[in-house]
Amino acid sequence: MHPSQDSEDFSQPGRRYTSVIHAVGNTPVVRLLPLERETDGSHIYLKLEYANPGGSVKDRAARQMVLDALADGRLRPGMTLIDSTSGNTGVAYAMIGAALGIPVALVMPANVSAPRQAIVRAYGAELILSDPMHGSDGAIEHCQDIVAAAPERYFYCDQYTNPSNPKAHWLSTGPEIHAQIGAELTHVVLGIGTSGTCMGTTRYLRQHLPRVRCLALQPSEALHGLEGLKHMASSLKPAIYDEGVPHQHIAVDTERGWDMADRIARETGLHVGHSSGANIEGAFQVAKAHPNARVLTIACDRGDRYFAPMRWERDYTW
Repeated sequence: MHPSQDSEDFSQPGRRYTSVIHAVGNTPVVRLLPLERETDGSHIYLKLEYANPGGSVKDRAARQMVLDALADGRLRPGMTLIDSTSGNTGVAYAMIGAALGIPVALVMPANVSAPRQAIVRAYGAELILSDPMHGSDGAIEHCQDIVAAAPERYFYCDQYTNPSNPKAHWLSTGPEIHAQIGAELTHVVLGIGTSGTCMGTTRYLRQHLPRVRCLALQPSEALHGLEGLKHMASSLKPAIYDEGVPHQHIAVDTERGWDMADRIARETGLHVGHSSGANIEGAFQVAKAHPNARVLTIACDRGDRYFAPMRWERDYTW
C-alpha cells in the first residue's frame, strides 16, 4: 500500500510523518542582504527548495505526478515508472519510488553530473544513458523509443507534458510563497526547465496576488551551462509550457549564473547550483531596476550536487 495523500496534513511544518514523501514542501525563505545593499531599498528573497528531502524543487512535481498516477490507475503494480531527466527530477522519482516500492528507470544524457547519477543508483533506480550531444531533447526521444517498444511494462510519467507537474506548484509552491511574503511581494523570477514550477506558481500568484509581476527566466544562449534550464528558442517546447502565462521573459548567460552561485556561497553561506545562480542573478537585476521592490526567486538545488564524489570502497585495508 502507498501512503494516501489524504492521510497526512502536508501544510503543518514540524510534524512527524509516516513517509518521506510527506516531508516535501514547506521550505524556508531567506533574504539575500549582501545583494540588497546594492539596490535602492529592495528586498530579495530566496526560497530554499533544496531543503526538500530529495534536495531539489523537483520533489514537489515528482510526488504529485506519482500520487496522481497511482490514484487514477495509470501506474499499476508490476509497472516500472520511466522518464527522461537532466537529474533533479530523476533523483526525486528515485526517492519516491524507493519510499513507495515502485521500480524506477531514468533516461539521462551521459554528461549529467556524476553525483546525480550516483544518487539515483543509490536509491535503486535503473539508469539509462543517452547521447550527451543531443542533450535533454535526445533523452526525451530515447525514453519515448523505450516505452514504444514495451508499453505494458512502463508507466511513462513524462514530466514535460504531465499536468500534475504544474499542478504541484499551484497546490504547494504558490500558496507557500503567498503565506511567507504575502501582499508585500512585487516580483517573482522563476527559471524554465520543464516549466512546471514557473507555470503552476505563476498561475497561482496571478490569481491570488494579481499585482505581482511574474518573470520567466531562461539561458541567453542555446549552448549553455545552466543545467536544468531550457533555452526555449532552440529546444523542444514542453506541452505544459505556455509562453503567455508569465508577464515577462528575461535571459541570463551562463557566466553570470555561475558567478552569482559562487558569490552567494561566499557572502551568504548558501551553496546553490548554477541554475539557482541564474535565478538569483535575474532577481538581482529586477531588484536593481525597481526601487523598493520585493523580489522572490527559487534555489532549485544545492551546489554540492555538481561536485564529483569522493571514491568509496566496500573493501577496507587495515
